[in-house]
Amino acid sequence: MSHTSESRLIVLTGATRGLGRALTDGLIAAGQRVVGCGRSAADIEALRRDFPAPHRFDQVDVAHAESVAAWASSVLREQGVPDLLINNAGVINRNAALWEVPAQEFDLVVDVNLKGIANVLRGFVPAMVDRSRGVIVNLSSGWGRSVSAEVAPYCATKWGVEGLTRALAQELPAGMAAVPLNPGVINTEMLHSCFGKSADHYPTADQWAQRAVPHLLGLSTRDNGQPATVPH
Repeated sequence: MSHTSESRLIVLTGATRGLGRALTDGLIAAGQRVVGCGRSAADIEALRRDFPAPHRFDQVDVAHAESVAAWASSVLREQGVPDLLINNAGVINRNAALWEVPAQEFDLVVDVNLKGIANVLRGFVPAMVDRSRGVIVNLSSGWGRSVSAEVAPYCATKWGVEGLTRALAQELPAGMAAVPLNPGVINTEMLHSCFGKSADHYPTADQWAQRAVPHLLGLSTRDNGQPATVPH
């Protein structure tokens, strides 16, 4: 069930490209107020031009705990407590056997995909818990529930997202929910890095968002701790 007629405050990481940018467009079109972040200053400026106040967009690297803490504090003070918190920011390793992935690259995947979520949760969840309301969605992957060769670091983090989210769900008060969400296979830059030209056979991010936005807005306390997948 979609609640698109009811405007809510939505915090979204990785808002500047891929699925995040498509979600930003779709959520705002559905009448929601969006606070987003991303690493690219130029992409953040573009979002600010396209979507001025009451929306807000900031340059933040979720892997930097202190930057996330400062951003979250500012958002809570100026925008309020999110009704829906979507951890979407993610990176993937270049296709390679696990033992060929350099330590620095492995660290980046873990720092963004897993520790980045923890940083964002640390910043926003206490305020959500204080009022016992809100839904947290952590973007997982088909590779958080299955595996493929040459993406072991990415699989490790997405399996981690599944476990982290389901454990978090047991810690939340009544009135809240945490949901690990598999978006499905979408034609993005990230997919091209793995699949090459065959990525073109899958839906675009904008096509995906037409289904994902109502699904996200329909999540509620009954979904707490339940792994979800965006409908095809």
